[in-house]
Amino acid sequence: MRGNIQSLVKMFIIIALSLAIVPPSSSQSNATQSGTIKSENAVSPKALSGTWAISTPRGEAWYNYALIADEPPMSAWAKEKFRANKPSFGPNPQEESNDPAYSCLPNSVPRVYAAVQAAMQIVELPGRVLIFYGRNLRQIYTDGRTHPANLRPLWMGHSIGKWDGETFVVDTVAISDVNWLDRMGHPHSNKLHLIERFRHVDDKTMLVNITIDDPIAYTKTWEATPRTFRLRQNARAGEAICEDMFINEAYGLHPTLPSMK
Repeated sequence: MRGNIQSLVKMFIIIALSLAIVPPSSSQSNATQSGTIKSENAVSPKALSGTWAISTPRGEAWYNYALIADEPPMSAWAKEKFRANKPSFGPNPQEESNDPAYSCLPNSVPRVYAAVQAAMQIVELPGRVLIFYGRNLRQIYTDGRTHPANLRPLWMGHSIGKWDGETFVVDTVAISDVNWLDRMGHPHSNKLHLIERFRHVDDKTMLVNITIDDPIAYTKTWEATPRTFRLRQNARAGEAICEDMFINEAYGLHPTLPSMK
């Protein structure tokens, strides 16, 4: 009897050992390898570098000229400025536009996001992040500095950035009020304070949230409609120039007027 029990115990031990050393099936091995490769190729949630192009919803024409579908909460000061502006985009386009962009002045933030072809190339460096919006360059300092006192207005303003968890938060002040807030002609003052939040949705998608605080131009702080950007892995910012199309037609440049669209 004891011999039979000992034999059964030995048999169970042999079976257990054989199961322990059985190599994984090909499907299990492939799944493991696939998971490893995916893990190695995964983009860090704190990686910003790359060329990103905006992804706009169909049927939303206002994406090409505004930051939100409705009118922002303008002050009396802003309404007067808005009435004086003559945009070539929006619900009331003007033939004789006074858009600063037509004088080759740089498009500033947040206007750079109000276009269906908005794109940006982000380059991360020690202590700063560079963003190329076409021909315009923006520097965001990440070395812990604060905004200097008595800043003079800049086309892209003075920007400082830091990570809040997996969100890159950019704080910008001193944005020149010569430019418009969007292509529709909404103004802003030199007191504009802009907060942008860049966050990965997945490896190839980034969401940008924009908060606008301007106590002179707007009666309250408001949020732009979030912008979704898709990674374009093989794209790079190209060389670009600007000629005033209204005075340089001799060079073969012609303005695109509302009646020509």
